[in-house]
Amino acid sequence: MSALTQFFRFLYIGWVLVRYRLDILLLASPLFKPISWVQHALPWNWIPRKPASRGTRIRMALEELGPIFVKFGQIISTRRDLIPDDIANELTKLQDQVPPFPDSVSRKLIESAYGESIEKLFASFEATPFASASIAQVHGAVLHSGEEVIVKVVRPNLLPTIQRDINLLYTIATGIERHWSAGKQLRAVEVVAEFEKTIIDELDLMREAANASQLRRNFSGSNLIYVPEIHWKFSRKSVLVMERISGTPISDIETLKKHNINLQQLAEHGVEIFFTQVFRDSFFHADMHPGNIFVSDVGRYIAVDFGIMGSLNESDQRYLAENFLAFFNRDYRRVAQLHIDSGWVDKDTRVDEFEAAIRTVLEPIFDKPIKDISFGQLLLRLFQVARRFNMEVQPQLVLLQKTLLNIEGLGRQLYPELDLWKTAKPFLERWMSEQIGPRSFLKHLKENAPMWAERLPKLPNLIFDVIDQAKSGNLKVTLSEESLKTIQQQLKRSSRRNYAAILGTGLFLSASIIFALDGYAKTMLWNVPYISWMLGSVGIAILLAAWPRDPK
Repeated sequence: MSALTQFFRFLYIGWVLVRYRLDILLLASPLFKPISWVQHALPWNWIPRKPASRGTRIRMALEELGPIFVKFGQIISTRRDLIPDDIANELTKLQDQVPPFPDSVSRKLIESAYGESIEKLFASFEATPFASASIAQVHGAVLHSGEEVIVKVVRPNLLPTIQRDINLLYTIATGIERHWSAGKQLRAVEVVAEFEKTIIDELDLMREAANASQLRRNFSGSNLIYVPEIHWKFSRKSVLVMERISGTPISDIETLKKHNINLQQLAEHGVEIFFTQVFRDSFFHADMHPGNIFVSDVGRYIAVDFGIMGSLNESDQRYLAENFLAFFNRDYRRVAQLHIDSGWVDKDTRVDEFEAAIRTVLEPIFDKPIKDISFGQLLLRLFQVARRFNMEVQPQLVLLQKTLLNIEGLGRQLYPELDLWKTAKPFLERWMSEQIGPRSFLKHLKENAPMWAERLPKLPNLIFDVIDQAKSGNLKVTLSEESLKTIQQQLKRSSRRNYAAILGTGLFLSASIIFALDGYAKTMLWNVPYISWMLGSVGIAILLAAWPRDPK
């Protein structure tokens, strides 16, 4: 995208803002108060007009500016703690009431994707879409087998528009990093790259189908959430066919109350679903605005639109869980130390200073219901702390932060008194207990039992080969000179204790492996529990005998 093209895009954005009289709103904000007089100098403000409501003007401007701006509107529509109700009410229409493209275009796109007529594909087809969003619109249909389905169609010629605005965001991000002192901490370019990947992936409906299938499998048999079934036979990159569901939009509080849905339980289940996806499955729905969430008549969540999904690696999961638990326990020193250990904050940062800063931000939010806690304000204050301690934004967590904000917005609508901390803490404690300690050890032992069962018979031959090579002088071990000196000193100082510790550990691990093999071992050994107990006892006894008495 050339500089000239970007310049004209900026001009167009400015023209749209002026067209919908949003320049008046901008100049009336506290940020532009020093130059608010400019609105009286602009010629188009000299003619008195009665514009539409400010919420309507903002929504229409975002619709006209394209899908990226619509996505922004969808995100902030759930933050009624940050924006007035009249604006939030209008922006909720961006979730599934974006103006649709013509029925004839939709029909042509579907027939082009399949190479067949609509009549051959479906027993019936609703030409008028019942939902339309920034990326696609949805039609109702019935298969020839009699199953009711929805047909999702990607908007035509969408990629060039998205790429144009993404390039514009890259230009802005580059300018932020280059000219703003805190720009590098924001890692704005990386954040835009993450957003680009997410929204481009959303254009591929085969990817969305795979996401839905995985999420459905993760919650198979669960009463918390239902995921519609994908009809793979009819799914293409630009067209998706999925089971049609019925339910109440989660934002329709009055209807939920009429159906006697327990809103407190529903809100708590939403938190549990979120933490289950993040920590148990490391695969979470990252577009949980109200337009994508429905509730069945029995109070079960129903999810739709799986174009944006997030995932975390094991280190991110562990880091987040430990931070959450430290937050819940008000262990601010632990929070500070975790940030330093992870490398997100400079290693030279003083733990006590960072701890004091975090305490100042987090202490006021505890012991309050969710209606009195604003994550938006919390994140703003944390960013102020981050600037002071040179903490960098982590792009891989942007989707998680966005989802957390959506969850907060849903919680506020359903049950303002929800205690997020009380709901989440037991889940995180249970998850951490499965990652650390005896339960984790036994879990990994059982997972690796088949591998050990395969490798154990080969172990005597490997040991014999090593001993034979050592005896004949052919065994080669590569060590640096410094490492060799260190090892020699350690061996001289504690050779007997080390040998005993190795022997004791080997016996204890052997006992654990035999016990974990269970049924497999019973086919080879007599009295498995006795052998396991005997080896384990001897191993522990040797380890205790080898334990150093002298701290020096």
